[in-house]
Amino acid sequence: MDRTDRQRLPRRARMLWLHAILLWAAALPAWPQIPPTPPATLIPFADAHVHLNDLAMQLALMDRWGATHAVVSWGARSSNESVAEAAQRHPDRLIPFASISPERSIYRPAWNADDPALLAQLDALLATGLYKGIGEISVAHFPASGFAETDYSPTGAIMTGIMGLARKYRLPVMVHVEITRMAELQQMLERFPDVPVIWAHGGYTPLFLARRLLERHPNLHYELSARTWPRHPRSPDYTVLRDGQNVWPEWLALIEAQPHRFLIGTDASHRSADTDTMKFASVQNFLVQLSPDSRTLVARGNLLRLVGMGP
Repeated sequence: MDRTDRQRLPRRARMLWLHAILLWAAALPAWPQIPPTPPATLIPFADAHVHLNDLAMQLALMDRWGATHAVVSWGARSSNESVAEAAQRHPDRLIPFASISPERSIYRPAWNADDPALLAQLDALLATGLYKGIGEISVAHFPASGFAETDYSPTGAIMTGIMGLARKYRLPVMVHVEITRMAELQQMLERFPDVPVIWAHGGYTPLFLARRLLERHPNLHYELSARTWPRHPRSPDYTVLRDGQNVWPEWLALIEAQPHRFLIGTDASHRSADTDTMKFASVQNFLVQLSPDSRTLVARGNLLRLVGMGP
């Protein structure tokens, strides 16, 4: 065997290996697809997570997919004031939350400076009585499309002030905190045990961490928006689905054991009708897999109770 033959052999081996991998992948069963059209029977639900950028689109999606209520907060094309105005026009459907999230560039300098004037601004908003909660507050958020990364401490001055205002007005707080700040999140939960905290996307925690935090912190509520999508753009293990459609049995067991601790949401933002349709369809696909009693709580009961609209 000459030198040329010795060089060719590894290349041939690599090509054979690649060919075998492609044949194996082609033989795998396709993941089930969630139909993009509403099922014949819709499960009514209250959406815990919407960024309101297009009111008409939001109402149309709610009508089509069975959402009776929706928590609405800031978006790229909305403000606290416009969110409250939309909710005043549709008080039986929209639940406004006020936010001073550092993900918005107008608030970031105040977070960097621990400026108490920002808390005074939130206090003035809440004093109007128009808002049913605070959030989404992206305390620690990995980079996302259109938004820079945020990485502030849940025990810092601004977040501590937000929690104090939530206690003052007896309102829930929705926070986005990545697991990189989980220790400080737990400190915040322990410091304000009387403040209901809605953890957006449940921090994308794996199952064992979700169980552990729910056991330790009775005021923590695990919000499932983006966890029910067939695919998550950041990582495949961010969803609670094992194959793009069916919920992992272990996740179902946890939810069924503590159904009063979970909320459902879409994380709709009205950037794309097709994308938001996928999000709403994923909620229906998820809810149908719960038992009737758990479904009642996760779909509507828990959220409406937290915002003072239910028993």
